[in-house]
Amino acid sequence: MLPRRSGLSVVVFLVPPLLLYGAAVLLPIVQSLVLSLFSWDGITDLVFVGVDNYIKMFTRDDVFWTAFGNALGYLAICLVLQLGGALAVAGLLTALPRARELVKTLYLLPAVISTVAIAFLFVRIYSLEPVGLLNQLLAFVGLEGLQTAWLSNVQTVLVAVSIPEGWRFTGLYMLIIYAALLAVPKELEEAARLDGASWWQTFWRIRFPYIRPVWITTTVMATTFALRGFDIPYLLTNGGPGQSSELLTTYMYKTAFVHTDYGYASAISVFIVIECLVAVGLIFLLLRRKDA
Repeated sequence: MLPRRSGLSVVVFLVPPLLLYGAAVLLPIVQSLVLSLFSWDGITDLVFVGVDNYIKMFTRDDVFWTAFGNALGYLAICLVLQLGGALAVAGLLTALPRARELVKTLYLLPAVISTVAIAFLFVRIYSLEPVGLLNQLLAFVGLEGLQTAWLSNVQTVLVAVSIPEGWRFTGLYMLIIYAALLAVPKELEEAARLDGASWWQTFWRIRFPYIRPVWITTTVMATTFALRGFDIPYLLTNGGPGQSSELLTTYMYKTAFVHTDYGYASAISVFIVIECLVAVGLIFLLLRRKDA
């Protein structure tokens, strides 16, 4: 539909980033897929094993299923914190009469802070000896009985490693959703209020339908980032205690670089890619059903 000269210009500008994307993303995925069919320790020759790595992953590896369950729990907590928190703060910002820029900056700061710094910060917050901020707050409100070593308690560690990740990206998604809320026609909201619509009815019937495409985009971003989450959980607990905070990403890393089983680690990485694609497909499927 474009003129020949314009179409050629588009191709010229698109080819370099597409080549870069193919070399940096698609090629490693293909290499991982091929390597997953072999057994390799990184030194000796490759040994072809076919789909044995996948059979082992699904039928003979209890740690894999523990990590998969932890990853789903980690995903659920991150989505609640990131999307729920982002939507709440964005909604409050639209009603804030002043200091919006300051609030937006404060919420965005965690997204630009080093993950190592965030990990060390939360190690101190969760600490029991010396007493960290969280346990101090519990003592201050008279709940000393709830004090615990949050990163060493198998009952609390998964939530404890999920909260920093959720806190880190809430500000980023808040900005995206806030920009979408600003685009909602004000006259529609005013008309709804004049008709006696409640705050919730105005939000659900007018605001949310307008921001639904942006909401789906942020959901896809938050879901894929959480499923690929690695750095903060690894720095906080390294998957421990036991496998109570082991994620698929940390398990893949240790399988490759600690146990030097690169073929099996590649099979896990392929599963993570497929898992992300399935999650994105489900999100868009739900969107189509809702629009229909």
